[in-house]
Amino acid sequence: MNQDLLQIERELKKRLSYPYKWGRKQNDQFDKLTNFVYRFPSFEDVVKEIESRFKQDKEHQNISNYALTRWYNFWSAQAVEKIFCSLPNVQPAIDKKNRLVDFTIDGVTFDHKTSIFPKNFPHPIDEAIKKTDELIKWLYKNQSQQQRKHLKNRLFIVLYSSTGEHWKLKAEISWLKERIEKYMNGFNPNFLLKFNLEPDHQTLADVIWAIR
Repeated sequence: MNQDLLQIERELKKRLSYPYKWGRKQNDQFDKLTNFVYRFPSFEDVVKEIESRFKQDKEHQNISNYALTRWYNFWSAQAVEKIFCSLPNVQPAIDKKNRLVDFTIDGVTFDHKTSIFPKNFPHPIDEAIKKTDELIKWLYKNQSQQQRKHLKNRLFIVLYSSTGEHWKLKAEISWLKERIEKYMNGFNPNFLLKFNLEPDHQTLADVIWAIR
């Protein structure tokens, strides 16, 4: 695995000893306050930045939780995107600011989303695997509200840990790389699941299961 990915994995794992909570529902106001997380790949640097900006703020603890969770999710997603884009049949998005497309696989455009197995999904993990289409519909309906919401093609990486701490698997970049490469070895656009989530538009999606 290249040095960039190993470095991201090391930084992400420094986050694991902190509680994983947003402190509030994700919203555009707190997103604006914490957009600086995109500039700091180093965990120590982002912690310093949070302290220097919000130490005196009465919402300090909430903002800190929110920023650290956003930082962790963003840099994990960056690593996953790098993994996809290193594979032979994947082209990176031409427009980096297009939030609907991260890359193209065999001519099909995708946004990717790493998601922890949702506790409110009405089936346990073994049934959910058999009902992938139902889980995908649930994720489109319930995830990513406000500026992140869309119904375009998506590849979901769904994390499940037997410990219940599914979120910690976002830091296991080397292991996720193996899961992604295994999935991509058998990738065929004809096997993607098809959904009619919007009028006159077919959405293509699939789940890469990452279970430990």
